[in-house]
Order: sequence, then C-alpha cells, then structure tokens
Amino acid sequence: MARQRAQPRIYVALDAANEGRVRELLAALDPSLCGIKIGKEAFTALGPRAVEWARERGFPVFLDLKFHDIPNTVAQACRAAADLDVALVNVHASGGRRMLEAAREAIGASEDAPALIAVTVLTSMEDADLAEIGVADGAEAQVGRLARLTAETGLDGVVCSAREAASMRVLFPAETGLVVTPGVRPAGSARDDQRRVVTPADALANGATSLVIGRPITAAADPGKALEAIVAAL
Repeated sequence: MARQRAQPRIYVALDAANEGRVRELLAALDPSLCGIKIGKEAFTALGPRAVEWARERGFPVFLDLKFHDIPNTVAQACRAAADLDVALVNVHASGGRRMLEAAREAIGASEDAPALIAVTVLTSMEDADLAEIGVADGAEAQVGRLARLTAETGLDGVVCSAREAASMRVLFPAETGLVVTPGVRPAGSARDDQRRVVTPADALANGATSLVIGRPITAAADPGKALEAIVAAL
C-alpha cells in the first residue's frame, strides 16, 4: 500500500452539473469538516474545473469516476487523476486483477500520490439485482470476494456498504486501510435510490474510515448547518 494522505471522516457528494450550484455548495461547506466527492455528473459537465474549485477552497477531493476498462486505459486515467492533485481515486474491483495492478502501478506509491480504492458492490444493489447479472451468492459474498482481490493487488482500501465495513477490517487494518462507505443516511432521512444504508454513527462504529453523504447535506435548506449537525452527532 502507498503512504496515504489524511482522509476526512466525511466526503460530501457534490452531485450537480451546474457551475453556479457547485460553487454555491462549495461556499456553504466548511473544508475543516469535510472533503468533496466529485462524481460523474459534475465531472462530465464541468471537467477538471470542478476539482480545481474544490481544491482552491481547501477541500480534499475524492474523484469518484469508478474507472472500469481495459488495464491500459484505466492506468492512463489514473495517471491523469493523480495529476489533478486529488486525495482519493477509485476503480471497479470487478475489472479484475490485471486492471487493478495496472491502476496501482500508475498511481504510484509516493507520499503525494492519491489513495487508490476499489468499488466492490454498489450500495444501490441488492441480492436480487446481483442475481440478474449472474452473481448468485449475494452481495455479502461478492463484496468479500472483490475485497480480497483488492487487498491482494495492493490497493489502499475499498468502497462498500457500511453493513460490510466490519468484515473489511481484516483485509484493511485501521492503521493503513481505507473503508469508504456511501449509502449513509442520518436517521429519518429518505433512502432515495440507495438500498443498503446505515446511519453515520453506525457506519463509523462498523469500521468505516470515510463516509460519503450527499443529498441529506446538499439538498438541505442550509447545507452548511446540515453538515455541522452530522459532525456534531458523531
């Protein structure tokens, strides 16, 4: 595993395609309390500028593009991501061993390199969804299978549901490994399109190192206050 930059406990998912909205959210949030996750929606619409705006405000950035392609293509994408000075990059573990090894080599192991993690099973998917694509033994078994492959290929951690976070600690110890958990919802929040969800406090108690939280913060009347309330509850 590479030496890692410090990772925030919360990454706020900046799922917006409008420059004005992105800048509004960045201004409303406190970079001492969170990092910013920039995913496909914002990056497709705004490109590397979205990363630059977050970095200018002092936020660590999780570039959540979930690379999944042939090994050379993923390696080149990871190099480009590292050049953006982000703190965290991810790929799909289901891309296989050679792809994961190519990504690891491309990111490098310097102190300045972003941490590299792999997505196991999307938190929007349940056992029935996996069965439709030929994974018969369910989410828990598939998460474990892909997490072991991620550890064997030297990546820094995984993305998984907080329900599976505790079992990830065997493969990714707290001192060095990352367990990043989306699908986190404060008590009483809407589940939206997530399925395998838990509360922020439960996610940390289960072994998560960073929580990805989107709409409970970004869709709030006051995103800054919503973030502060979640931090206070932790």
